[in-house]
Amino acid sequence: MKQFLTLAVAALLLAASPAVRAAQPNFILFLADDLGYGDLGCFGHPIIKTPNLDAFAKQGVRLTHCYAASAVCSPSRSALLTGRTPHRNGVFTWIAEGGPVHLRTSEITLPKLLKGAGYATCHSGKWHLNGLFNHPAQPQPGDHGYDWWMATQNNAGPSHQNPSNFVRNGQPVGRLEGYSAPLVVGEAITWLKEKRDPAKPFFLAVWTHEPHYPIKSDPKFKALYPDLADDVQREHHANVTQLDHAFGLLMKSLDEQKLADSTFVFFTSDNGPEGNGTTTPGRGSSGGLRGRKRDVHEGGIRVPGLARWPGKIPGGSVSEVPVVGSDLFPTMLGIAGVKPPTDRVIDGVDVLPVLMGKATKLERAQPLYWRLLMAPNAKVAMRVDDWKILANAELTEFELYNLKTDPKEASDLKSAEPQRFAALREQLLKHNAAVDAEGPDWWRTLSPNGGKAKSAEAPAKKKRKQQ
Repeated sequence: MKQFLTLAVAALLLAASPAVRAAQPNFILFLADDLGYGDLGCFGHPIIKTPNLDAFAKQGVRLTHCYAASAVCSPSRSALLTGRTPHRNGVFTWIAEGGPVHLRTSEITLPKLLKGAGYATCHSGKWHLNGLFNHPAQPQPGDHGYDWWMATQNNAGPSHQNPSNFVRNGQPVGRLEGYSAPLVVGEAITWLKEKRDPAKPFFLAVWTHEPHYPIKSDPKFKALYPDLADDVQREHHANVTQLDHAFGLLMKSLDEQKLADSTFVFFTSDNGPEGNGTTTPGRGSSGGLRGRKRDVHEGGIRVPGLARWPGKIPGGSVSEVPVVGSDLFPTMLGIAGVKPPTDRVIDGVDVLPVLMGKATKLERAQPLYWRLLMAPNAKVAMRVDDWKILANAELTEFELYNLKTDPKEASDLKSAEPQRFAALREQLLKHNAAVDAEGPDWWRTLSPNGGKAKSAEAPAKKKRKQQ
């Protein structure tokens, strides 16, 4: 018996040792800002040069129905870290500098859970999950589980060139020489090589500012587009190439450090492209889909999605199964062998079987759902299988589309499909009410831009503590 107990204790110590924990896979969550569904070469753009991401797509899976959790930045980011739809986790809108909305510490984040499981954690780049950035009145990246962080509240300022508003671990960095995406990736590479505990697996979030306006692109990338007469378009296209270049530097560093085979990498965007695409700043492509940033039609929420995990995800594969940003939370936890919290609704699901090509459908307890009060017309949307229903804020006017036959949402089928419309309408109303019953009441009293609302959308049934 004594020998058995000795062996058992030894086994437990071995299982908890850094060497064993290091066998767990690493994670990189790479997030672009305002990158449209059609902005990459591997997603069909005829002009923009993205050789590194195109090569990456051939090494893993390309997701043609990948969605952001919102049509604007802050809510999408909150869902990536919590697995919960934005109105449920409280980050319901774009967060103005100095605004009260923030990702509360009552939300349990992906880096916090992974850190508790022995992971080293780092965030580099845009944060945009609080209004009071680097201020003790609201949680900062370190409060959500990051060992090391270098971030900005929102945009790199005064532009992507020589930004001066980064903060590293609570200390202002000052003016940096160079361009935003390479600087953000450079910080990540330095952390990988010099700052992290190499005995631990790692979770690394790299959230670039490119191609969010106002932008600035390195002249060497602008020189790749000599035939473009429109300098605004040239600047934008070069900015995407600048992003691609930075991504390539990070992938090269993984190769050099022999980390590529043990690292799950996911690349995506926070929402669709800015502007109208032709005459206003923001020349990104929605890939022909209806709508753009701030719109819950497809062009505002469908984004590029790429995943690579050598030996697990087949190279050069393509999946049409819908996945959403909130799915990254349970997927990465599942890969790491970490259980998600059971005391709250998790809207995302583990999509690893889809990424590996072992499933062609996902069973979801919670439907794909979007809600954005600053959207121009339809402000709520839900997708179930190939069908998508949209509604106004009052949930009195609706649209219905079959995305398989009509991806551009051109033909409203609510009259032609009365039974299906009635069922989806009822499901949307119930789901929307369930989401309303959770999370803080910020959205009832604040405008979509963070100020006081002129009128509340609906009376609150009960008041909830805003933590």
